[in-house]
Amino acid sequence: MQIEPRENISPWRVIFAPIAAIIIAFILCAFLIAWTGEPILESYGYLFKGAFGSRFALSETLNRATPLIFTGLAAAVAFRAKFWNIGAEGQLYFGALAATILGTGAITLPPLLMIPFLFVAGAVAGGLALLGPVFLKTTLKVDEVVTTLLLNFVILLFVNFLLEGPLKDPMSLGWPQAASIIDEGVLPELMARTRLHIGFAIALGASIFIWALMRYTIWGYEIRAVGANPNAAKFSGISINKTVFLVAMLSGGLAGMAGITETAGTKGYLTLDLSPGFGYSGIAVAMLANLNPLGVVISAVFLAGIYVGADSMSRAVNIPTYIADVLVALSVLSVLVSLLFVQFRVRWR
Repeated sequence: MQIEPRENISPWRVIFAPIAAIIIAFILCAFLIAWTGEPILESYGYLFKGAFGSRFALSETLNRATPLIFTGLAAAVAFRAKFWNIGAEGQLYFGALAATILGTGAITLPPLLMIPFLFVAGAVAGGLALLGPVFLKTTLKVDEVVTTLLLNFVILLFVNFLLEGPLKDPMSLGWPQAASIIDEGVLPELMARTRLHIGFAIALGASIFIWALMRYTIWGYEIRAVGANPNAAKFSGISINKTVFLVAMLSGGLAGMAGITETAGTKGYLTLDLSPGFGYSGIAVAMLANLNPLGVVISAVFLAGIYVGADSMSRAVNIPTYIADVLVALSVLSVLVSLLFVQFRVRWR
């Protein structure tokens, strides 16, 4: 057996390989559903109906996808430059912390100014959360996987300290939560009488902006060049450290904006359970999208639909919601394998 690169890669192969991989993931997961004794097609029907079968279900799926788009973009941008940012969860909380400090009355502006101000503040805070790891990466060659991952726990403990102390809302009846975002900073509804807010539209705009930046700008070319071959990029005059630093700031900023959508949008205040793992799920979103900023939107909606639909399926039939985690994991693994076979072929000798 010999693995060799394909000379010509058909665009249809690139499009249909991930779709086939996801279908295979659903087929594999069907064995687990059958193991529980529940009907497979009916169970999947409840899953899709719970995710997309009604106006309310669709709004919940898109609302769940909003922070996933931001954290998926954060991972996609960083991974494209071979900067392995695993700390989007902590950067999300740093963005939420900025919203809490600045958006609970310290600064009052009209909504047209207050909402953009909070997003900028969250982006700056998320970028600052990456200063330490990117400095260690560019100066001491310290592995950023370790530093960004461990920094997540440091940030969460710091947020916990603040919520139990200086930022604790005296009106929270003892619960560790911060004060609510003022009305001028609350993200308006995008769909009436639902939790879907304008943060979803901002996330779509961010994905288009990042796609255009990566495809049509000199900086985007430098990012792709550094990720493809750092030695060749350095030889052509591209500053590796500068590019990695700017990529880290952009990646952290996108993750910080996810914290704004949850604090000023979905919940309205900061709590320690603000994120059920959006930062880590963003990595799966980016990998499913093959690091394509526009594909991030599709994969984020897909993953959000699985999580939201799994709750509905669990209530309708006796299947635990953990099936969603298994399905997501199988989908990511299947897509990665399919992308491998898109670029390489196996020859039997």
